[in-house]
Amino acid sequence: MLFGVPTVVDLATITDDCLDIFINKLQEKGESNSYLNKLKEEDNYDAIKEALLPNDYNMIVTPKEIDDLIINMSSVVARGINMSLQ
Repeated sequence: MLFGVPTVVDLATITDDCLDIFINKLQEKGESNSYLNKLKEEDNYDAIKEALLPNDYNMIVTPKEIDDLIINMSSVVARGINMSLQ
């Protein structure tokens, strides 16, 4: 039995999330328009990835606290397995 815990994310995902945050900020300030509303409603991941890949800009990113996350997640998975077997 194999378990996986995601520890990395690609740049297109981060960019899509940042775009949503940016649009929300603009909407809070009342600087929104119909184009921004359309961008907010759509999933822009594929378009962003398509723009990044030809230029080799798509990167895989890991958080700086990855060592602590690995230790914590291994403990969570181990405890879950132990609890399920008892």
